[in-house]
Formats: sequence, structure tokens, C-alpha cells
Amino acid sequence: MGASYKSFSKLFNHFPCFLYIERTIESMKVAVIRKAHFNAAHRLYRPDWTNEKNDAIFGLCNNPNYHGHNYELEVKVSGEIDPETGYVIDIKILKDIIKAEVTDRFDHKNLNEDTIEFKNLNPTAENIVVVIHQLIRAKLDPKLDLSVRLYETPRNFVEFPV
Repeated sequence: MGASYKSFSKLFNHFPCFLYIERTIESMKVAVIRKAHFNAAHRLYRPDWTNEKNDAIFGLCNNPNYHGHNYELEVKVSGEIDPETGYVIDIKILKDIIKAEVTDRFDHKNLNEDTIEFKNLNPTAENIVVVIHQLIRAKLDPKLDLSVRLYETPRNFVEFPV
């Protein structure tokens, strides 16, 4: 803790109402949100279904030549503020995790063809957000909470967990 924090602590000890505020602030959860984006192509289909059934269920998203999206991502990490650093998580660390686990892995890729995660998993927005959550979760301190929101279009988005 810095000298200024110790000075405030001494002051708070003389004024019980301030001491209560100090303790309340230290135990509050805060969310840190980082935005990112990536562009990727995919095709929604199930190889075990007929072309007719895939067309009926997935419509234009079943295009055999694929189609693309400009995905927008919001990663929310929540937790207690570290009294020493003042951070829930260092935003640079979060940025680097998103880059390594999401952007570098999925940006300008055909999700069906170029990624191991979707070789056998239909790359719906719902499945993509769960995969992204799992990839980021594995890199975070377990004491932190994580929520991921993925925009496939400005009007269509998914969030995990709910």
C-alpha cells in the first residue's frame, strides 16, 4: 500500500463513518470490460442432415461457399479490487489474453475449415461465445468472474453465461 493510502487509513480510524466507507469500497466487486473485434467466415450446417433440412433450418447461413461476419466482442471480468494495485485485472493482461485466445485464433479465418474448435462443432453464435468463454476462462485467475458477449451483427448478439 502506498503512503497516501496509509495516511487515509489513519484519518479513517479517527472518523468511524469514513472507516465504514473504506471497508465497503474494498469489498465491492467491479467489472472491467474490454472490447475487441474479429472477422470470420462460417457455414451453419450439419453433415448428418440432408441439404433440404440444412436449408430449412439454417437458410442463407447454410451457403456452401460460406459467409462472413464482423464480430464484435465484449469480455467482462468481475472481481474484488486489489488494494495494492487498484485493479480487478490489469487491462493489458486482459487485452493480451483476448488477442492470443480469440483474435489470433479466429480473425480472418474460416471457422469451419481453419480452426480446430469448430471442426466438429457447428459455429453458431451460441457455440462461438461458449468456446471463447472457455478459452479465456482457462487463462484467468479462478477468483475472477467472466462473462462474454458476442455481436454477430449490431442487432444480433449472444452472451455467456447468462
